[in-house]
Amino acid sequence: MAKHGIHAVAVAATAALAFGPAPGSTASPHSHTVAPARFVPGPCPRTPEPIAALSTARCGFLEVPENRARRDSRTIRLAVAVIPAMSAKPAEDPVVFMSGGPGGETFDDIPFLVDSGLNRDRALIIMAQRGNLYDQPNLACPEMDRFNARYVGLSYDSPQAKRLLLDSVKKCRNRLAADGIDLSAYNTKENAADFAALRTALGIPRWNVYGHSYGTNLALTYLRDNPQGIRAVALDSATAPQIVTLPWGWSSAREGIDNVLKACAAEPRCKSRYPDLRRTLTEQVRKLEAHPLTLMARPPRGGDPVKVVLDGGALLNILVANAIPFPDVPAAIEELAHGRPERFARARAADSAAVVGMTAHGLTESVVCSEWVPGTSKSDVLKAGRRAFPGWPDSVLAQAPQLPFQHEVCRIWHVPNRAISHRVATTSAVPTVLFAGTFDAKVGASWSRAAARTLSRSTSVVVPGIGHWVVPQSACAQKVLASFLTRPTAPDTRCVAGLTPKPFTIIPK
Repeated sequence: MAKHGIHAVAVAATAALAFGPAPGSTASPHSHTVAPARFVPGPCPRTPEPIAALSTARCGFLEVPENRARRDSRTIRLAVAVIPAMSAKPAEDPVVFMSGGPGGETFDDIPFLVDSGLNRDRALIIMAQRGNLYDQPNLACPEMDRFNARYVGLSYDSPQAKRLLLDSVKKCRNRLAADGIDLSAYNTKENAADFAALRTALGIPRWNVYGHSYGTNLALTYLRDNPQGIRAVALDSATAPQIVTLPWGWSSAREGIDNVLKACAAEPRCKSRYPDLRRTLTEQVRKLEAHPLTLMARPPRGGDPVKVVLDGGALLNILVANAIPFPDVPAAIEELAHGRPERFARARAADSAAVVGMTAHGLTESVVCSEWVPGTSKSDVLKAGRRAFPGWPDSVLAQAPQLPFQHEVCRIWHVPNRAISHRVATTSAVPTVLFAGTFDAKVGASWSRAAARTLSRSTSVVVPGIGHWVVPQSACAQKVLASFLTRPTAPDTRCVAGLTPKPFTIIPK
């Protein structure tokens, strides 16, 4: 479909892209004078895979202080793209997107956003959060990416894995610090201030915010700290600032995995073929933790086979990451119990093929270590794990899902504690819609309801059988989001009522 012209506010936004540097201002990322935030036009990023929407986008950089609390802060540059609306008569209020992670590559999300209709009736604004790929500076940690590729061939909680991880973290932190990067400034408060500055720099009176995963934590912080000019907020897989701590991940893992098992038990064919899936899963976690499997497996997207180790921790994290499609999970557990671990092995092998340098681990660790970890202990993580999965080995439950050895990592990363100022609930009457998937083991669906309690004009939408980041996976959620952006106080949620999970894969006995 051909793209058409941009409506008034998007014209104002793209017109702002035509302005050059302000007289006497400093464009260098190494500047030592703090200037007001401004937008500087420039070419769109050259992505590894071409992104069609960027061919008609107006791009550039937002220049902001690295640390707004320091008068001598240098200036950093954040990559921005304004993607025009598809409609010939788009609405005047654009949508700004806040990606997950923290540290996830933002521009890589554009095809999912476009396919979900985010720029159908409005301009879509993309900004890479500070430290991300295409920003200056870029807080990538190739050292950690190379460790993750090697990690698939190590026991999940082994001393060797811990030593290699911490070594990669130390090398990255030392390198970033040697480059003069103020790691204390890469946090959600500064991220939120960047988006507030972007709206002003682009001359946009009002816009709508759509965030997913960590982007919802950021969106709620932004709504709390900088509410001016926000028309409506859409939160997808919501992680409210007052809720997220390191032990919290266990409750979400339990909820998401539990809901998959319950859905199988509610489907007659699945229940008949896999009659006691919960017991089977617990048995396999215990068995693999006692006697890990080592085998060769080919990554799902191709490539040479790699060595993988399957133990209890690896099994748990494969399920939390949704590395096996939900309809196949019962079959994969059943096959594993009968000596056929191939589905889990392929899923584990996927991390060996991750692109080096795509993730801004520097932003990830700065946020996690300043906002999520403080005030929690290793024993807190273990206690939460035991509550979530009683009967599982402590060696599995001692590591928070997807964040192994995080207390040790944070001792190395060494950023200030921001937990007290960050973990504050957002109370707002701005219209909000919250999307959750029942199978989400990263952010349990119940946490969206918890986030909604202080949002007086909110609508909660729970989609059965969907995992993390709901809207791109659900045509119904896309319809709800479109109706919400049209009428934020009265979204049309009727399509949700008839939704059911996809049928589970039934393998022959």
